[in-house]
Amino acid sequence: MTSRRNFITKSALASAALVSAPFNTARSETKIPFAAPQGLARTPIDFPAIHGIGGVAFGNGFHKNSNAATTQTLQAAWDNGVRYFDTSPWYGLGLSERRLGHFLFEQKREDFLISTKVGRVLEPNAGFTPNPDLLWEGKLNFKHNYDYTAEGVRKSVEDSLHRLGLASLDIVFVHDLSPDNGDLGKDWVKHFEIAQKGAFPELTKMREEGLIKGWGMGVNTPQPILKCLEVADPDVMLVAIQYSLAEHKNALNEVFPAMEKKDVSAVIGGPLNAGFLANRDRWNYGGKMPQDMVEKREKMNAIVNNYDVDLRTVALQFCAAHPVVASVIPGASTAEQSAANAASFSVKIPADLWAELKEEKLIEENVPV
Repeated sequence: MTSRRNFITKSALASAALVSAPFNTARSETKIPFAAPQGLARTPIDFPAIHGIGGVAFGNGFHKNSNAATTQTLQAAWDNGVRYFDTSPWYGLGLSERRLGHFLFEQKREDFLISTKVGRVLEPNAGFTPNPDLLWEGKLNFKHNYDYTAEGVRKSVEDSLHRLGLASLDIVFVHDLSPDNGDLGKDWVKHFEIAQKGAFPELTKMREEGLIKGWGMGVNTPQPILKCLEVADPDVMLVAIQYSLAEHKNALNEVFPAMEKKDVSAVIGGPLNAGFLANRDRWNYGGKMPQDMVEKREKMNAIVNNYDVDLRTVALQFCAAHPVVASVIPGASTAEQSAANAASFSVKIPADLWAELKEEKLIEENVPV
């Protein structure tokens, strides 16, 4: 496929330097080795830029966002060079996909990449009352059932295409098939065995059909990624809340090396730990902020502030620096947040800042920066 670098644009929301930023130019050559149809050798596909956007907020994650605000957020992302969009049926039980599809319907299909997820099949239910412990706010008209079978995954992809208004997808992630998923608990291994026989070969078949270009796991823990690498032929992994400025040791030393051996790229989800590294009082997807992380953040801020940059910028560029990483996808619920995230990739961070973080043992000594 032709490079999409020429599609990256700029706007008044960010500096003109954004389109010539180190990550946007140097890393726009990042490629994911997708399998070609009918057993041909794998062929590379360009990621449009190192930075994309995650779709949790478009599903009213953490708080309500209006349709108008979501459109403004997406427009700001587009105007600032974002061409990779990640979503899921789980995000607002279909709401994120519907909103994203509405925006992308106005764009040329060849101008953007999109990923969504499988594992939960939605069912209409006008009387459905969501669990108050979930992230999703506002009106919900669907419930979900877990289904990692071949049939369930095929239906999930087709339903997503309808909600998005698209004829094909770029990437599909097998979602939340992980021990941290409270719905699955210890049974996640049983569901993984179902996926190994059902979802994985079916996604490979879709890849050969041209319905999707690649697939992988989209999870918050390392075990499913490592198991999938052993038993299947994935292309890219959504490594969520595992590789961030705050926590990265295991992904750095175990997960990424295993992926590199199989020529599998990483998309980094939750690079700010749900806003924590943007100095929000929130850690990942719920619960109290760990005290050790709060103290670590304070030490990082003390160093970062001496270099006239902000912690969010350092955190996003940290995730982008590893060679296995194809894209970093922070979320945003406002146009301002979207523009700020994109602009963070254009900032030049002094080498002394990284050296000081390593010297103070706030990041791993062997981590690429």
